[in-house]
Amino acid sequence: MNAVLVFLFFITSLLATPNLIGYSEEEIKQYMEENEKGFVFQSFTNNSTFKYLKYTDRRETQTILFFLDSELKCKLVRLVCEMSLKSSKLKELDSQYSKAGENIWKEVKNGISYIIELREEETTFNINIQRSDLN
Repeated sequence: MNAVLVFLFFITSLLATPNLIGYSEEEIKQYMEENEKGFVFQSFTNNSTFKYLKYTDRRETQTILFFLDSELKCKLVRLVCEMSLKSSKLKELDSQYSKAGENIWKEVKNGISYIIELREEETTFNINIQRSDLN
């Protein structure tokens, strides 16, 4: 039974980042609490440069940042992952979104186009989701 729970937790923690663009701070918190149980709320940063909610998975291999605008609505979602998750994340992105270029995917949700982009860093990679008309 424990092996099944560990497997389910592992699969849940590898799901693609939720596209919560346009959600309010409170809607994001509610969504994450109800739907992303593998992630834990870490902090809310609100300074003159950035406003964002930060969540990490329990294994601390993934961090989700929900960047907010001045009205505290989500304008960008960024998932930061350890490099060891890259191949599984690429498979998820390929299966869930339309390929639009090298490490770029598109999604149309409620009539709005979004761009999903994977960017490699030195020891991690980021997956950014934002409206495509804001690039």
